[in-house]
Amino acid sequence: MLRSCAPRLRTLGALRGLTGGARPAVGDAGPALLIPQGFSANGVTGSIRLEIPSIRDWTESWSKEIRLLFDQFMKKCEDGSWKRVPSYRYISPQDSKPTKEEGQMSRARIFSRSYDDGLGFEFVMFHNDVEKRTVCFFQGGPHLQGPSGLLHGGALATMIDVTGGVTAVMTGEFVMTANLNINFKRPIPLGSVIVINSQIDKVEGRKFFVSCDVQSVDEKTLYSNATGLFISLDPEKK
Repeated sequence: MLRSCAPRLRTLGALRGLTGGARPAVGDAGPALLIPQGFSANGVTGSIRLEIPSIRDWTESWSKEIRLLFDQFMKKCEDGSWKRVPSYRYISPQDSKPTKEEGQMSRARIFSRSYDDGLGFEFVMFHNDVEKRTVCFFQGGPHLQGPSGLLHGGALATMIDVTGGVTAVMTGEFVMTANLNINFKRPIPLGSVIVINSQIDKVEGRKFFVSCDVQSVDEKTLYSNATGLFISLDPEKK
């Protein structure tokens, strides 16, 4: 059964304009994208609001290790070979910004951005168009613990799914995850920084076959590898 993954929403042109480039000062407010497309959610058709976290949401709880990796790849963005992938907290219709009075759906947030800073998923992604490859630097917070002192396997599966989905999205169209096969090889210490590499292996029509590996920063430890199948949806059914 298909399940939702990071939608492209026909916004790659806008996304590319927000990736890379100069880094905002800490504390700057994150921008919000308004996409005037025929997107329908719960019967609401019209523009969509994509809220991008401020740079404060990205950096203050990061370790020095993930900040160093971030800075290294931001330098690679300067020549256009790599692009920083924006991250969103929620997607909602333009004219109905979530409020507490609007019910449960109005409070919905993107799962990987639903924790307070430093407690859950701390990550940043960079994509290379030519290589069709995405690199994610991920640091799991204390609320993602499984066995004592170790990252929960489901949290890692989430990040593999998100990274693989982004790779397919940046390469193709609106996609959903059809299949994900993960091999867990070694436990990951909670709070440590890991590198998730994802790439497109082949494309067959609307099918995007993606492979992924999860390594330590020094590339000496392989924590996991995975393969995934992502499907580009029929434009008439989006």
